[in-house]
Amino acid sequence: MRPAIQACHSIPAVRSLHPGAALTGFAPARNTARSQFPHDSARAMPDTTPTMRTPTTARRLVAEGLGTALLIAIVVGSGIRAERLAAGDTALALLCNALATGAGLVALLVSLGPVSGGHFNPVVTLSNLIQGNLSPREALGYVLAQLSGAVFGVMAAHAMFGLPLLAAATQARTGPPMWWSEFLATFGLIGLGLATSRHRPGLVPFVVAGYITAGYWFTSSTSFANPALTIACALTDTFTGIRAIDASMFILAQIFGSANAALLFQWLCPAPMAAASSPPAQRWQGRTELTSAD
Repeated sequence: MRPAIQACHSIPAVRSLHPGAALTGFAPARNTARSQFPHDSARAMPDTTPTMRTPTTARRLVAEGLGTALLIAIVVGSGIRAERLAAGDTALALLCNALATGAGLVALLVSLGPVSGGHFNPVVTLSNLIQGNLSPREALGYVLAQLSGAVFGVMAAHAMFGLPLLAAATQARTGPPMWWSEFLATFGLIGLGLATSRHRPGLVPFVVAGYITAGYWFTSSTSFANPALTIACALTDTFTGIRAIDASMFILAQIFGSANAALLFQWLCPAPMAAASSPPAQRWQGRTELTSAD
């Protein structure tokens, strides 16, 4: 429901990271098919792929912090608004909260994904670390940016509705069914995102947002699937809140689900040979061409 970073000092201009790589940090596979007429220049197709300078580390971290803050503001703010307008109808409030989150997530992944990879979620960063797309130092920077952004996102949402900037949540969310729900929600989020990024990267924002929107309804926990969001929701005593004492088990379930998904889907959906043969930093920075399917 709530529910990669390599210092760039070499190539001054690279191909834009496809928005579809937003979830897992994987750039689309290079199209290695060669022309049947290598000497016929008239048959050569011009390269019209737009280029952009590789984002600096500072820009990536700011994009992660900003994106996470906006995501939290969307989740918490829409929850507050929905609860006020639903007049006690919890199902209607949850529907409104889910739709707003899904729509906002698509917008964030498409717009900020090319800058930072569009993680906005520590377990997505963990998945990239397991896959070798990030160094431990880079992953730590991402997580710190995400956690900072999460706190500011709560404060921004509260300010919009005239509430105290931070408030301890009192809503209980605990027990094995909810912990299992968080494991499954996070497992699916990471797994489906990784699988989609390998085959149809342009669809990743929509797959991720669709899955999270569905997760509001098919899980008993309403699918936080994000440690930064979980911590943020412990700081709001509103519709999306979770008691701080309950947050730790949610986060453990999310980490466990993410790690298992990264390991399984990396085997289930291996990276194409061209992408796998290039260094992780180059894959993350998007130094590959889009496939014709995208």
